[in-house]
Amino acid sequence: GPIGAASYNNEFGRPALCGYFRTYEQKKSDSLIYGYHKPIMLAGGYGMIRESDVKKEDIPNDTKLIVLGGPAMLIGLGGGAASSMASGTSDASLDFASVQRDNAEMQRRCQEVIDGCWSLGNNNPILSIHDVGAGGLSNALPELVGASNQGARLKLREIPNDELSMSPMGIWCNESQERYVLAITAKKIKEFEKLCRRERAPFAILGNSTKKKQLILDDAHYKNRAIDIPMSMLLGDLPKTKKNVSSSLQKNQNFETSKLDLKMTIDRVLKLPAVASKSFLITIGDRSVSGLVVRDQMVGPWQVPVADCAITSSSFYDFTGEAMAVGERAPIALIDAPASGRMALSEAILNITASRILKIEDISLSANWMAACGELEEDAKLYNTVSAVSQLCKELGICIPVGKDSLSMSTVWTEKKIQKKVIAPISLNISAFSRVLDVRQSLTPQLKNDGTSILLFIDLANGKKRLGGSALCQVYHEISNETPDLEDSKILAAFFQSIQILNESGLITAYHDRSDGGLFVTLCEMAFASHTGIDININFNGNLIENLFNEELGAIIQINKSDENNVRKTFVQAGLDAKNIHAIGMINNDYKFNLTFNKQQVLSAEIKELHRKWIETSYQLQSLRDNPKCAKQEYENNVNEHDPGIFVNTDFKLDENLLLINQGKRPKIAILREQGINGQI
Repeated sequence: GPIGAASYNNEFGRPALCGYFRTYEQKKSDSLIYGYHKPIMLAGGYGMIRESDVKKEDIPNDTKLIVLGGPAMLIGLGGGAASSMASGTSDASLDFASVQRDNAEMQRRCQEVIDGCWSLGNNNPILSIHDVGAGGLSNALPELVGASNQGARLKLREIPNDELSMSPMGIWCNESQERYVLAITAKKIKEFEKLCRRERAPFAILGNSTKKKQLILDDAHYKNRAIDIPMSMLLGDLPKTKKNVSSSLQKNQNFETSKLDLKMTIDRVLKLPAVASKSFLITIGDRSVSGLVVRDQMVGPWQVPVADCAITSSSFYDFTGEAMAVGERAPIALIDAPASGRMALSEAILNITASRILKIEDISLSANWMAACGELEEDAKLYNTVSAVSQLCKELGICIPVGKDSLSMSTVWTEKKIQKKVIAPISLNISAFSRVLDVRQSLTPQLKNDGTSILLFIDLANGKKRLGGSALCQVYHEISNETPDLEDSKILAAFFQSIQILNESGLITAYHDRSDGGLFVTLCEMAFASHTGIDININFNGNLIENLFNEELGAIIQINKSDENNVRKTFVQAGLDAKNIHAIGMINNDYKFNLTFNKQQVLSAEIKELHRKWIETSYQLQSLRDNPKCAKQEYENNVNEHDPGIFVNTDFKLDENLLLINQGKRPKIAILREQGINGQI
């Protein structure tokens, strides 16, 4: 999966700048397991659009209707086999007919044509555009003309087709990828054709719009009319669905952690894939395409993958930009599904907070819902989670304009005449996006070793230490009873506002949120990114393990000791309780993690040994996939405390005059890009 995604990313030239990686398996009974035999692969991104291009224009009568992109193929025709049924409940031929295949080169050709059109400004030939997805042309074309209260008269056999054995229904309904339908005025067809020839992008004129609100599809092969129906039949209101669902109150035993061994726990948690380094997933994908990437996953001179969010610049000439971040807490849903939704959204907000955003309302979300609908109590859980997320968004003033879903996250098979089933927990993936005021004011987990700083822990859970759904529970095969949750949206809004004020004032030198693995992992990742040691001194209620590894909401910031009073005052004025702001430590030069808990030293570990555990999982996976010798060299270099990291040492003064060689002489440049290159613009 990741290799396919990285290939697309590299060929198409879109930088992959953030993501997440989750593994989970929890046995419920001999016949039921919670986990991901049907995996989630998440992909998304943002783009820039001119204000004049935001709204699609009305399509007048007799406008040409065009399909741009690849040919029809035997894709998506299994329907429910791929997207709406549990794996194992349909036959193999339907599964095969539903497999989605991508073609990055074709997508690029289409994109270049579209870019060529909008760059013409007021002469843009495109009146309206729609991507071809679920339902294929049978859905895309009616929606294209239906938005303008028009009908359409189309020719089935004009559709480019690479699978000649398909029936008329197959040609009309297949979900072949990398296709768009466009409405273009007849007088601008030649300009459009010219762009398509330049990019060698296939296209076909399928017909034209009509005043009569009727969809007509003629088939020249069978010399008949395949479709002749009113548009209202296609685009009428759907009847409301009623479902009878059930739910019950779940009561698990609390996970007793007081007798757990600290060193064993650290070893297990740091190696869990959701916590450990993700570099094996990151380094195979291009992270620099466009020259506008300000922040990717890798942080600092030693390129440690711990960034909270991705940031790009709007242009080469100013400092405004865009940010995106991911939030996801699926294991919590096995105990408290609405809490998992609130935590996913909260985590996305905490991550994107590292960028300089004017106000929380500037953030928009994409919500991707995965659930095993029809199973046990999953329908009720999904409904309650959607309601909880909707309510939280209203309270924060944040909208969810886009999203997707897969509601068949279950796998069924029979083994020794016993039906076995794997069900995924409700998995909400939130992607947060926002415009950024100044890309230079971007916070990272990299600590600055200035000798005068302290670390502040901002606890957004009011001292609660609920362990349900945590990495700690997972590595000990436990469930626990209570889960972390956001109990007051005002706390999250106040925290966001405070960090933005302190960032703008230049009072924060490093920032990292508490998430998978808890406070201990947050501190470790900050030390790894900085190649420095830390002295941590915490005095909290409860036992050591639950304090270090609970995954309640919170964050660590590094500030100058002299600014502590001003920083505390900013948080309190925004609405946070002063008792939830804790000074917990400082940097040391011993390259050690020294931990004191309630006035007793409980740990003194070499940073490089902790780092070694954290990158071990990534190294092992990379060794299986890539050249094992190269993987080992990278692994050993990552834990070399004497590695100076990336640095620039020029032996000349960087003078502006160096940039003015050959003034007035513009070189002639030819760009050869038959299959597209990453830096052509």
